[in-house]
Amino acid sequence: MNNLQSLSYYYPELILVGVILCGIIYDLFIDKSKSGNVGIFLVFGLIIVAISILLQDNKVTSLFTDSIVKDPFSQFFKLLIILATIFVSIVSLKNDELKIYRKGEYFTLLGIITFGLFLMVSAIDLLMLYLSIEIVSIMSFVLAGYLKQNTRSNEAALKYVVYGGFSSGIMLFGLSYIYGLAGTTNYFKVQQALSTLPSESNTAVIVSIIMVLAGFGYKISAVPFHFWTPDVYEGSPTTVTAFLSVAPKAGALAMMIRFFNQVLADGGAMQGLDYISNTGIPWAEILSILAIITMTLGNVVAIQQGNIKRMLAYSSIAHAGYMLLAMPAMSGDSIYAIMIYLVMYLFMNLGAFFVVVLVKNKTGGESLEDYEGLGWEMPTVGACMTLFMVSLTGLPPTAGFVGKFYIFASLIKGGESLYYLVFIGGVNSVISLYFYLRVVKVMYFSGSKNDVIKKPGRVMGIMLLLTAVPTFLLGIYWVPLATWIQAQLFDVRDKVRPLWEGSLMGIMLQVL
Repeated sequence: MNNLQSLSYYYPELILVGVILCGIIYDLFIDKSKSGNVGIFLVFGLIIVAISILLQDNKVTSLFTDSIVKDPFSQFFKLLIILATIFVSIVSLKNDELKIYRKGEYFTLLGIITFGLFLMVSAIDLLMLYLSIEIVSIMSFVLAGYLKQNTRSNEAALKYVVYGGFSSGIMLFGLSYIYGLAGTTNYFKVQQALSTLPSESNTAVIVSIIMVLAGFGYKISAVPFHFWTPDVYEGSPTTVTAFLSVAPKAGALAMMIRFFNQVLADGGAMQGLDYISNTGIPWAEILSILAIITMTLGNVVAIQQGNIKRMLAYSSIAHAGYMLLAMPAMSGDSIYAIMIYLVMYLFMNLGAFFVVVLVKNKTGGESLEDYEGLGWEMPTVGACMTLFMVSLTGLPPTAGFVGKFYIFASLIKGGESLYYLVFIGGVNSVISLYFYLRVVKVMYFSGSKNDVIKKPGRVMGIMLLLTAVPTFLLGIYWVPLATWIQAQLFDVRDKVRPLWEGSLMGIMLQVL
């Protein structure tokens, strides 16, 4: 479909561009004290964008001369990204770190990153893939250093730029190898070209995969491309850290799923839950090693952290490893599991960072000592943080447990050759118990009890509930979510499974 014809299918993104431009212009005419209104404007604009996405049909359509695609898979991730951006935008209005700064540019940058992520999850062309990564990365560099008077924020931005530029350069070199081998940048044409290459070309293909993984791994904080994560997470405004831990990670995982299944395999896993991608390239083995190293290093190093943001940074690395665990299964079920995990991860991880925002507003600190007695002084906040920590560990009955169960179930269904990944994932979950529950211990068993009970502000209280309630309820009953995701993923190609399969008993029976 040519560029002019594509515009009629591209109206959600056009609305988003309009919201961003209007936000920039609006910010020029208002006082600094009212610049937070741009954030409110962005939130309402994103709600309109989400509605427009929901109103679109599920027909798969390639747009702009086959550079991006409109399909249920990309629509799901766009809605997930919008939800994360809305949550972060609202909490940003109450983040004391941003009080002395004009916020109009801040919210505009969030909107631009959202647009870049839309391109990322829809890209079916190597050039569009790289362009979308650069849009997201450059805007993220600016947001990381938004606290211009804070040396740690300046350091975070500088390290982010250095690591980002290095990783993007390596990835671009790998993409050039793929283009040289295939003679095209379109995903499907590249796949056809690679499948007909002689065996002598396998070395060049494997080298290009490793190089491309540098760019992907950098976006999801996978080892060994994770070095920027702890410093950037610690130095950035806490709301920016929350956003970077969820939205770009979701976009990058969507990009990886599409790239590995439709460029380096025959795309079979994208056709239905019981389908499998077939390939002669050993990318599944490479991703298995990457997943094991990522989650193990993330969990082990997190134990040593005394700063809550650095601990959650390494936690984010570990969770990237958990999600990568499902990729080697190369099945529709594994993609389905990653999508469910991302929804669960959004609520529990954003909720944990929102507590960090609240505590930093109260104490000005980020160390574990700042959480001493929090469970007694602010019972609601303490209870929510306990729930988030338990869920991030993966204990029942929380959303985190359901997410991990789907990941492990997809590996068990993938065959005996993947059982070792389930075992290693389980061991890592046990290791994570220590540093997650240490936060709970500090909140309830350290420091002195305060007789005066404090409550969070109304907005922060509502945001904590909006993340805590799904974190708990989705651990008990997640049938509607599982069914909706399944319909979003395979609505036009596969029948929706019965509702009982969304229950814990259904999964166990299915695995057995």
